[in-house]
Amino acid sequence: MQWKALALALLVEHGFGQGFPVPDGIPAMLRFQCSQLVIERLDPLVSPGSIPSPHLHQIVGGNSFNATMDPSTHDLVKSSTCTSCTFTEDFSNYWTAVLYFRARNGTYKRVPQLPNLGLGGNGGVTIYYIPPHDGTTNVTAFKPGFRMLVGDAALSEPGQDPKVCHRCMPEEGDNSNLNCAAPDSQTLPAEPCVGGIRSVITFPTCWDGVNTDTPDHKSHVAYPTEGTFDSNADGGPCPETHPVKIPQVMLETIWDTTPFNDEELWPEDGSQPFVWSTNDRDGYTQHGDYVFGWKDDSLQRAMDYRCTGDVCDVLEHQTFEESIKCTIPQTVEDDVDGWVTHIPGQEMLD
Repeated sequence: MQWKALALALLVEHGFGQGFPVPDGIPAMLRFQCSQLVIERLDPLVSPGSIPSPHLHQIVGGNSFNATMDPSTHDLVKSSTCTSCTFTEDFSNYWTAVLYFRARNGTYKRVPQLPNLGLGGNGGVTIYYIPPHDGTTNVTAFKPGFRMLVGDAALSEPGQDPKVCHRCMPEEGDNSNLNCAAPDSQTLPAEPCVGGIRSVITFPTCWDGVNTDTPDHKSHVAYPTEGTFDSNADGGPCPETHPVKIPQVMLETIWDTTPFNDEELWPEDGSQPFVWSTNDRDGYTQHGDYVFGWKDDSLQRAMDYRCTGDVCDVLEHQTFEESIKCTIPQTVEDDVDGWVTHIPGQEMLD
């Protein structure tokens, strides 16, 4: 069992992280739920100002999310009045593509999300912030205006590294590892999954120390130069071009595909019926966007305190019941709850 899975297992079993720093020998990681803020065709990172953007996203976090979010004028902390995340000082926004089911008759239904193991809310995304687990390497929290992107919505073949992956979940859940590693795959599962489909998006852990963003939203960050991909948070060395260690951000979503497991609804040829909102049946185009919005030095405090779980003495938090009240209306009015003849925006992608 990998160190991340071990940390989670101990957290659940023993309740570590509930208001005090993690004991010696147990890797620290913030792990908390962000409920749905809105399901929306906006993308202020890749398509700023475009209404609508080319494809649908699920968005969580602070309620100042909008189509533009110009970092020179938009202050997520000052502009937001609530957050859909557990920690009330986190007004960051996180968004991913949306998974759909395509029935044999050609109609589509958005796949809902399940709250993750030990967490609550109305689905959405589980967020991780993981400092280097050796406990000695300094980690620098993100600066105001920081943004980054993992994945490529136009990808038509496997990426070089499995930074975005899927897992067919068993009924009782699976914590054999929490990052992209076997049995994860860059493709969507080909068979019905009794516990739903897990999607993981893992962000880089090294920063150039200068730029809070770059035109491609990727060049200012990098992955460690050594070690296997699934040990990025293990303190591997950063490249000289990106010498500053930053927290490893990871987005984990459990898509509840179980209502669609009747194979009589699946295509007659037996092919898998799930489609990302990017109009992708393979699975390569899932992606994650991140806009930093933690209040003051709250994230740095949490990293220094090495909190684990979704309760931390140095952070303010709210209940799941409170977090699900933080929502915003759609800017682009799409039907995202019923059966539809096409995925919203699909006509822009065909």
